[in-house]
Amino acid sequence: MNASSVRFRTRFRVSLTALAAIAAIILAVLSDASPAVDAKLATVLEINGAIGPATSRYVTKGLETARLNGSRVVVLRIDTPGGLDSAMRDIIRGILASPIPVISYVSPSGARAASAGTYILYASHIAAMAPATNLGAATPVSIGGEKQESESPMERKVVSDAVAYIRGLAELRGRNSDWAEQAVRGAASLSATAAVKENVVDIVARDIPDLLNQIDGREVRVGNNRVKLATHDLAISSLKPDWRVELLSVITNPTIAYGLLLIGIYGLLFEGYNPGAVFPGVVGAISLLIALFAFQILSVNYAGLALVALGVGMIIAEFFFPTFGSLGLGGLIAFVVGSLILFDTDTPGMNIGLPVIAAIATVGGLAVVALAWLASRSLRRPVVTGVQTMVGANAEAIETFTGKGRIRYGGEIWNALSAAQITGGQVVRITRVEGLTVWVEPV
Repeated sequence: MNASSVRFRTRFRVSLTALAAIAAIILAVLSDASPAVDAKLATVLEINGAIGPATSRYVTKGLETARLNGSRVVVLRIDTPGGLDSAMRDIIRGILASPIPVISYVSPSGARAASAGTYILYASHIAAMAPATNLGAATPVSIGGEKQESESPMERKVVSDAVAYIRGLAELRGRNSDWAEQAVRGAASLSATAAVKENVVDIVARDIPDLLNQIDGREVRVGNNRVKLATHDLAISSLKPDWRVELLSVITNPTIAYGLLLIGIYGLLFEGYNPGAVFPGVVGAISLLIALFAFQILSVNYAGLALVALGVGMIIAEFFFPTFGSLGLGGLIAFVVGSLILFDTDTPGMNIGLPVIAAIATVGGLAVVALAWLASRSLRRPVVTGVQTMVGANAEAIETFTGKGRIRYGGEIWNALSAAQITGGQVVRITRVEGLTVWVEPV
């Protein structure tokens, strides 16, 4: 065996050793990055304010993240007046499909789980409340206003569907289904202590550590299996919304979406009336697309959307085709009516505030009134341009004539007709103008 062969084998062994070391490092990194199988961790998700598309995305993604992190339980900390039915059902589907026990906790003191929050409590594996909190008032918001003597067939259908849904959740978790029906049909509410007595929630806890200590050792059904909770001394990890959820939360705010819609419409209209401006068109197109995306996932009345667009268009048209307020007034009425019916929900936080609509309508109304005043004022003012300004003005005859001759007016020479004799240099008054000929008379 020669020296070169020995060197080759030595280098080969060194290379294999290096590759094995690199592979070991990669495996170690991957094993560290993989989810823990039995992490002593409780993941906390916050549901604050009205429940909308951003909330449902945050909760469903949070449940998946908790699964990957190996959390033993997920705590939904709830303080909500309710929300959209579609978003609520997305959250409940995520809870029912979760392989990790989900604990709904109405907190802090003074919080509530009204409307959609009550359904989420009923769907959770464990339902808990802090002292001085309440839940209930689960009547569908579209008919949850003043009590009427008789319900329409559609209202009865909506209520029956809601009752069946919450009773099914109550039966799944072994909770009081009769009171759940009262919460839907009669908008009943309960305090934390009364909710425990009525078997609506499981426990009252001061805070999350107290909650975890109280539920330690309880058994819950997760899917088809019975799971014994081991929650003593769990580390608590709060999961905050990522930037996508934050952005979705902003653009699906009805007031923000409404503002983006108006910016989009105005921007495109100004670009249409001033081709080549570019900036209004770019801003308008982007704003309109974002607004339409938000409206797609919100509960929108498209008749209201059409009325808003028509109203804005008519107000803008008043600027270019003065109709003494007719177009502007009609546009203002269409705009206000469309804004009021734009969203098909009375859920707190999921509609446009009346002050916002009133402020924008007031600005539009003032603009229409100002345009009408300017248009009427212009009719009363004397004509200051064109041949009509020549009538009644003085001119100078540049020759002597009777019948047809020539005069000088404003540095211009005009053909003139006169029934009286005119002498050169005489001052004459213009009485009529037709084409390039004027009628004059001696002053």
